Amino acid sequence: MEQSLIKKNPQFDNHELVSFFFDKETGLRGIIAIHSTKLGPAVGGTRYFPYNSDEEALEDVLRLSRSMSYKCILAGVKYGGGKCVLIAPSQNKIKAKEYLEAYGRILKEYSTKFFTGEDVGMSQNDIEILGKITPNIIGTKAKAGDPSPWAALSTYYAIRGALKFLYGDTSLKGKKIIIKGLGKVGMELARLANEEGAILLVSDVDKKRTDQALKSFKNVSVIAPSEFSSHECDIFAPCALGKDITDYIAQKIEVKIICGAANNQLVSEKEGVTLFKRGVVYVPDYVANGGGLINVVAELSNGGYNKENVLQKCKNIEDEVVTILKESKETDTAPSEIADRIAKRALEQ
Repeated sequence: MEQSLIKKNPQFDNHELVSFFFDKETGLRGIIAIHSTKLGPAVGGTRYFPYNSDEEALEDVLRLSRSMSYKCILAGVKYGGGKCVLIAPSQNKIKAKEYLEAYGRILKEYSTKFFTGEDVGMSQNDIEILGKITPNIIGTKAKAGDPSPWAALSTYYAIRGALKFLYGDTSLKGKKIIIKGLGKVGMELARLANEEGAILLVSDVDKKRTDQALKSFKNVSVIAPSEFSSHECDIFAPCALGKDITDYIAQKIEVKIICGAANNQLVSEKEGVTLFKRGVVYVPDYVANGGGLINVVAELSNGGYNKENVLQKCKNIEDEVVTILKESKETDTAPSEIADRIAKRALEQ
């Protein structure tokens, strides 16, 4: 794809690097995007997904890598933002070892500039294979491990921060929460909320996951994925693939708080403003789900991985959310805009 077309993409934000790659023998096709390395090497997961076109994949990787820059700043870790998307052939979820080895060789070329790990469509086993080929893999079992439980934990603390801002009380007891997407992060968030006495409404395209939730939790009901906006509730937690909050949904949804672990929950900046004007508290996704990032980059620290430090930084997200929401109220500005401003200021400095 020509550089002029990359720069014309609405998600392009003066990215430092955008690289397309292809391996004829294995069918490997993908894009690495590095948004910024001003604060440190770029970090961000690898996503394996059946995109409909190269343009769709490009838009996703540009937006996700920029969000990673912002996430690093709001999470208080000195790294930049990057991302890789692998364009899966149709709906094929199985990746041959040769395919992963080819990707590992590509990654090795960026070994000091871009660190990556698990994301949508990539398994822990995939990460273990890549970790044997190239040194810039984070989140292997021997070190930080699966980032999913930590992303769920930080989202849980972000919800507590939103509740504290609204009610002066962090408790989820008796609160009705819709969780859309019961992957590893969504299921763990459901467990945390359930333990505190929340009333759960859950949805997933995979019936096995909703059946598991019904068996595992009390005070839980199942709704169709398309029904999340037609139920009144205290909290909506999007934990699937993103872009759940369209302009139509932003004007319609009856909820006090939106705070979930999915990336790119808003279709555009417009929806964040609409939610704010309607009095819906929206916690920016890259603030809420920062725990996964905090966990994997901890293994890059000079002192090595420290679980207690990771836990404390996840807890700190609760106060970070309160700070953002207070500034939002004081300046009459949407929280999504406040978080973006904080990140942009840090990058400009």
